[in-house]
Amino acid sequence: MMSKRASGKVVIVSQYYAPDPTTTATYLTAIADGLKTDCEVLVISGTAHSASAETAKLRVVEVSTWAPEKDALARRALAMALVSIKMFFATLKYATRNDVVLSVTAPFALPYSVTLAAKLRGASATLLIHDLYPEALVMAGLMQPESLVVKTIRFANRLLFGALDAIITIGRDVEPLLLTYRNVESHKIKLIPNWVLLPIGYREITSDNSFRRRFTDKMVVGLSGNLGFTHSTATVYEAARLLKGEKNIHFLLSGSGAGWKQLTELLARAPLNNVTLVDRVPQSELAEFLSAADVWIIPYRRNVAGVSVPSRIYNLFAVGRPVIVTAEASSEAALMLKEEDIGWVTRPEDPLDLAEAIRSAAAHPEETQAKGRRAALAAQRFTYDRAIASYRQVISDVMHANR
Repeated sequence: MMSKRASGKVVIVSQYYAPDPTTTATYLTAIADGLKTDCEVLVISGTAHSASAETAKLRVVEVSTWAPEKDALARRALAMALVSIKMFFATLKYATRNDVVLSVTAPFALPYSVTLAAKLRGASATLLIHDLYPEALVMAGLMQPESLVVKTIRFANRLLFGALDAIITIGRDVEPLLLTYRNVESHKIKLIPNWVLLPIGYREITSDNSFRRRFTDKMVVGLSGNLGFTHSTATVYEAARLLKGEKNIHFLLSGSGAGWKQLTELLARAPLNNVTLVDRVPQSELAEFLSAADVWIIPYRRNVAGVSVPSRIYNLFAVGRPVIVTAEASSEAALMLKEEDIGWVTRPEDPLDLAEAIRSAAAHPEETQAKGRRAALAAQRFTYDRAIASYRQVISDVMHANR
């Protein structure tokens, strides 16, 4: 771990930080708190009121940001550019030689500005990859793989990755994509999976669950969380339509984001009586909500491997529920499910294949529950203590290598 005599500090730069309720903010806040054990931590945050999270050896500097609606793409692009510029000047102001600067990939322009500022100040630079661009944009069909914009981002990535002292990934499927950039050295890539955010333990399926009371005689299929452009909610809708004649199967859906808006619009145009929508569930009720379903769906689009890792999967494991993921077999989520035998992997954007997996789960309830019990055991490998020890080691190695 870091030497107590280390003169540098850790500078964490993120648009999202406590009290923001997003998953990114939750993880970054916990990382900052864990790293202060060894040295001073300075957080440059784009979240209002985040300075209230200051503690001993952890200082927070707030940078004002603008957050347009998620489906206002032009305004969101402008907002991302503005926050990246502000974060550049903030990093330039607060980072010093011997510091280690850690940034994240949201918004996607942030790592470029923050890393440039760090290097101008003589600091080390590390990057935590949650989503990989431009690969995520190409996968979502928002950009063509040979377009000028994609080529420009790839060129910027070559410069960025070459300047970084460490690249932290949360899934094994990211490294092969990173290594397609010629100047990326494998020893700089550090795998640190995310961790569960709920107490670990199998929850029995009970009729007194407040989210399940109306469906006590059915197998409940759940969907939850932020649904962005990497997800195919239309696949879930079509699978539910295919299963509307199965009286023993019911869908319990909740979410947010552009994908959730698309799903609700589909259901408004053509309602399904085997689907129930639930408003976004607060953190205080999340464990009960996740315990309400027999099985959960994570519906990815095609070519997701290495592009996005589903942090929500760890909480599903924690409450002891199997998962159906629609993704390539090489994706991190698919690898976890197959290694532990705790779910099903179906072809992405294939409603028929998804419907068949759901039928299989409903037809074999004892095996479905057994997968859930194994999921709760698997969750014990993804703890905060294990993850933060890895973060502390990476920061220590970078800090001392560049002193």
